Amino acid sequence: QVPLVESGGGSVQNGGSLRLSCAASEYVYNKYCLGWFRQTPGKEREGVALIYGPTGRIQYDVSVKGRFTISQDTAKNTVYLQMNSLKPDDTGMYYCAAVFRGSALCSWSSVRDWGQGTQVTVSS
Repeated sequence: QVPLVESGGGSVQNGGSLRLSCAASEYVYNKYCLGWFRQTPGKEREGVALIYGPTGRIQYDVSVKGRFTISQDTAKNTVYLQMNSLKPDDTGMYYCAAVFRGSALCSWSSVRDWGQGTQVTVSS
């Protein structure tokens, strides 16, 4: 069974919106944090947003706070990333990830599983 199945992404113009989704197994959804990382041209992969399903606790990278919203559908073991006010700098490959959780927070640096990745392109 593939741990994480992504969908969404695509190409939009500056200021546009896109939504990504990531479906996980029930085991992964309830045990690990889920969310997205991205790799933009010339940069290392970086965390974007994470959510811990059982509590709904959310963490965002400062670069996307206020523009991106992570949410979940617990019945579908699926998390979503709504991306609004997209900028050309947001262009890159977006990866769903299952990450380990510490005592209270999701760990940006401890990834258990990666999704296959989906391309997001924002044109100016």
